[in-house]
Amino acid sequence: MRQLAADGIRIGDAVYDSTLLVTAEAVTPHWTEKPVERLTPDDFAELVTSAPEVVLLGTGARGRFAPRELVFAFARHGIGFEVMDTAAAARTYNVLIGEGRRVAAVLYPHAA
Repeated sequence: MRQLAADGIRIGDAVYDSTLLVTAEAVTPHWTEKPVERLTPDDFAELVTSAPEVVLLGTGARGRFAPRELVFAFARHGIGFEVMDTAAAARTYNVLIGEGRRVAAVLYPHAA
């Protein structure tokens, strides 16, 4: 189970306090140090090549907007892209992965 904890993001017994990339295959800590507002399509280039159906962006304790160009880039690739607070992104990830969907999540533990 992936969830937002007071001290970071809890996945099983591990707690991460850095931005994570989470897929069914791997958890990648320290994915980026960039604030959400500075993310670009280039930041997601490697992830896009793995062809997820949907990418979730968890923006910390509160929802924030992703850059417009990032939203458009995912649309051009035919990949769903949803932005929400990290707790909601973790819950959504769990539901989608439980359905067998190809989903990836970039999760910020705190506002960055």
